[in-house]
Amino acid sequence: MIGETCALLAALTWAFALVLFKLSVEDVPPIALNLFKNVVALLFFGITLLILTDDGRDLARYTRGDFGILLLSGILGIAAADTLFFRSLDLIGVGITVVVDCLYSPFVILFAHLLLSETLAPHQYVGTALIVGAVLLSTGHVPPAGRTRGQLVYGIVLGVSSMAVMTFGIVIAKPVLDGRDFPLIWATAIRLVAGALALAILALVSPRRNAYWAVFRPSRIWKFSVPASFLGAYLAMIFWVAGFKYAKASIAGILNQTSIIFAVILATLILKEEMTRRKLVAVITATLGVVVVSM
Repeated sequence: MIGETCALLAALTWAFALVLFKLSVEDVPPIALNLFKNVVALLFFGITLLILTDDGRDLARYTRGDFGILLLSGILGIAAADTLFFRSLDLIGVGITVVVDCLYSPFVILFAHLLLSETLAPHQYVGTALIVGAVLLSTGHVPPAGRTRGQLVYGIVLGVSSMAVMTFGIVIAKPVLDGRDFPLIWATAIRLVAGALALAILALVSPRRNAYWAVFRPSRIWKFSVPASFLGAYLAMIFWVAGFKYAKASIAGILNQTSIIFAVILATLILKEEMTRRKLVAVITATLGVVVVSM
């Protein structure tokens, strides 16, 4: 059950990180926050590899194709998907974000079916329909303070796009993680390096480069962004990839979605987000969809 346990731990640590990221992205551009959390996570991964005294010599038995897939997975799933996600989080808040995040399971199931030939059962279509319905219900929610209806819908579209790109990025890496038995820590670190490098290049050529790199200067926002990066990009990342490595991709994706329960509770208690009737119905419907998919 190690794969299933890791998938659940990924959900719990991600829920805590999500609240902290919301507090961070209010003052930091999404690209800058994404780059910052990747750099912080890489520091922790470097320390981990030093403690494990793993010099990477065993990696010589893997092909360039294996490394290429992991690098592509990192660019898609970390650089692109997480930037879209942070922008969406800033626009729609944690409560609606976790509903949109439930599309993660259907996308994992879809790509696992298309790319890995994992079987789709009839009830999974029902669960997917419930989740999609919950997302559509969320579009009618009252926009968060300071946001318009158009920004709410735009944020949801960004969130959906983020889930699609993220799940595609991890599913294409499963044959390397599982079939090729690539070392977990190194696989995660390589994906992070790919994501960080892509974002660093983008930040260097952007007209807003000064604003993007300013996040690395110590400031009050670090009290949120540093622990958020540790929990979301280090611990949750290890648990997340481990779940995909040791469990079926579809099962790991489903268990990851339990973060919706933790996140909604934390957002209400810490961020004081209002739990309206429409949001509650959307959360319950999305959760029910995840349960049905997992049956």
